[in-house]
Amino acid sequence: MAYKDVLKNSIKSFEDLDRWLAGQKVAVDPKLREVIAKYPMRVNKYYLNLIRKVNDGIWKQAIPGIDELEHFKDLTPDPLDEEGDIPLGGPRTIVHRYPDRVLLLISNECAMYCRFCTRKRKVGDDKKNPSIDDIKKGIEYIANHENIRDVLISGGDPFLTSNSRIDDVLTKLREIPHLELIRIGTRVPCVWPQKIIEDTEFIEILRKHTPKSLKEPQIFINTHFNHPNEITAESYQAVKILRQLGIPIGNQAVLMKGVNDDTEVMKTLMHGLGKMGIKPYYLYYADLVEGTGHFRTEVSRGKEICRDLCGTTTGFLRPLYVVDAQGGRGKVPVDLGFSDGISEEKRGGTLTSPIGLGKVFINDPIERIEGKRIRNRG
Repeated sequence: MAYKDVLKNSIKSFEDLDRWLAGQKVAVDPKLREVIAKYPMRVNKYYLNLIRKVNDGIWKQAIPGIDELEHFKDLTPDPLDEEGDIPLGGPRTIVHRYPDRVLLLISNECAMYCRFCTRKRKVGDDKKNPSIDDIKKGIEYIANHENIRDVLISGGDPFLTSNSRIDDVLTKLREIPHLELIRIGTRVPCVWPQKIIEDTEFIEILRKHTPKSLKEPQIFINTHFNHPNEITAESYQAVKILRQLGIPIGNQAVLMKGVNDDTEVMKTLMHGLGKMGIKPYYLYYADLVEGTGHFRTEVSRGKEICRDLCGTTTGFLRPLYVVDAQGGRGKVPVDLGFSDGISEEKRGGTLTSPIGLGKVFINDPIERIEGKRIRNRG
C-alpha cells in the first residue's frame, strides 16, 4: 500500500469505528460518538494493524474510550499554559517559555491522533490549523529576537505538512544567523513510517538542510515511541533512513497506565530504541490534560521504573524522568533517590549502589591530607 493510501484509509468517524469494532467482536458504546465529536480520531491502517488484542498498549493509545468524557480534579485543557506563553500581541504559532528557545507550531494534523495528547484541546481541529501567514510571522519573531538560539518545530506533526512548506520553513530558519539548533518533534517514524520510506522528495529536502559546517544550525529529530510493539521492521527502516542523513534522533515517551507503567515493558522499549539507534531522552509524567485522567499513574511510579532501570540497562538508554509542571513552570527532573544527604548544605553523603552492592559514603569536598607522599615501589 502506497504511503498516502495508508493515511487515506484511516478510520476517522464513529461509523468507521463501529464497523472496525464489529470486526473485533467488540460492542460499540454510543457515547463514543460524543467522544469523537469532542476529540478527533484518526487511526491509520498501519498503526491499527499493530493492535494485538483489545485494550493492549497500542489500542489504548489510538482507540477512543468513554473514559475521555470523565472529569478529574486538576485536569484542564491547557495545563502547561502554552496559551499564556504566546507572546503578547505576537503570532499564535510561537510559544516562548524559556529565554533562549521557542516552540514553532506549523501543523495541527497528525498521522494518528493519540488519545493522551497534551494539545488535545486543538490538534485535529481544522479551524485551528496554522496559516502560512501565521507561520511566516512566527519565523519573523524568531529572527527579531537574537536571544533565541533554539527552535522546536512542532504541531500537530510537522511531517504532516506539505513538502514545499517544510522546505520553506527550514530554508527561512537556517537563514537566521543567531539560530544554533533546529529541533523537529514528530511521531511519523513510529505511526506512519511509510512516509519516510517511500517519499524520496521529502528525504531529499531533509538532506538539503542538514548542516555542512559549524556555521549552520544543527538539526535534531525527537520522535515518540511509547510501547515495544511500536518497534517494527518498518519503523526501523524509517529511522535508519533518517540516521543515514546524519540527523541525531531522540525519543520522548509518556508514562501511561496500562500502556507502559511496568519496568519490564519500559526496559524492553528502551532496549528496542537502542537497537534502532535512538537515544531515549525524556520519560514524561503524563500532563494533566482534560480527557486523559484514565492514563494517570502516581508520580512515584515513573521514579520507581527509572530506578529499576539503573544497573539493569545501558546508561545512555535510561531516559530522564520529568514532570512538566503546571502553569508553564517547565520540566522538572524527578530525583531517583540513590543519594542521601548530598546538598549544598551538607558535606558529602551516602550513595546507594543501584546493583545491590550496598552503600558508600563520599566526602565533598575531598580534603587535602598533609603528610609525606609515599612512593610506589616496583
